[in-house]
Amino acid sequence: MGFDEARWVWMNGAIVPWTGATLHVSAHTLHYGSGVFEGIRCYETIDGPAVFRLREHLQRLFDSARFYDMEIPYTAEELEDGICELIQINDFRDCYIRPLCYRGSRTLHLNPRACPVEVAILAWPWDPFLNSGGEQKGVRICVSPWRKFDSQMMPSTAKACGQYINSILAVQDAERRGYDEALLLDADECIAEGSGENLFLVCSGRLVTNDARHSILLGITRDAIIEIANDMGIEVEIRTLMLDDLLSAGEAFFTGTAVEVAAIQEMEGKRIGSAVPGPMTQRIQEAFRAVTSGRSEKYKRWLHPVESQRLAALKKSAN
Repeated sequence: MGFDEARWVWMNGAIVPWTGATLHVSAHTLHYGSGVFEGIRCYETIDGPAVFRLREHLQRLFDSARFYDMEIPYTAEELEDGICELIQINDFRDCYIRPLCYRGSRTLHLNPRACPVEVAILAWPWDPFLNSGGEQKGVRICVSPWRKFDSQMMPSTAKACGQYINSILAVQDAERRGYDEALLLDADECIAEGSGENLFLVCSGRLVTNDARHSILLGITRDAIIEIANDMGIEVEIRTLMLDDLLSAGEAFFTGTAVEVAAIQEMEGKRIGSAVPGPMTQRIQEAFRAVTSGRSEKYKRWLHPVESQRLAALKKSAN
């Protein structure tokens, strides 16, 4: 996940060299985490590079900003164009995209209302996540000693910078203990989510997952998997999940922009099902690959072409 191949950044409406995309050390976001962001994927498809569920991701970005009283100084369409332009100028076909809206430099008062809202977009090539083989052989997880923060403490459905300190603590502990990923419980000892993923179980031929009542981020990949499963005739049940549910499940997998669909092999040495991606997980993985590669006509509406007609028209008029 290195940045070696990324040469350009979109910053406050302009394309700038990677090395020039800087902020001052007094920026409010650096001290307090006052920012919101998204993680988005661009895939190489049969019709060329396309961004997966771009509009849904940007909608969540704007929703997250509203939680923190941040007015993003660009429209969603302007950010769409910026993302597509950035991918093209970096000559990427498949990459990870990180839009970031943050409070800049003016004061370090806890109320950041005087600080300008600035916007940057990064893009870079993305290697397989979670031990580079989660899809093929499954990942090993542990229960984190850190609890997922409650939605009455911070808005858990917002994707805000400072909130991810919780996830950092969890994943650092997991890796120190020799595991690939952490599983966080909520204040009531119910399963919440991974450090950056939602959880699905396979129980008696149906998918089971939890929801915002357990302080999860409502993942856009999670939403896609629920829709794909329903269309495949797979029942999806949304309810509270306990550790016993995970241990007794026939299969389990994480979903997220970074991990896509990653099977869970074991939890703290206890095997989940057959400890390899089971038949349901493999069906979901293959269906998701068909979507992101552009091979599924039904879900092409989820793919935003990088060379959009509107962006092409804007370039032509500029020339």
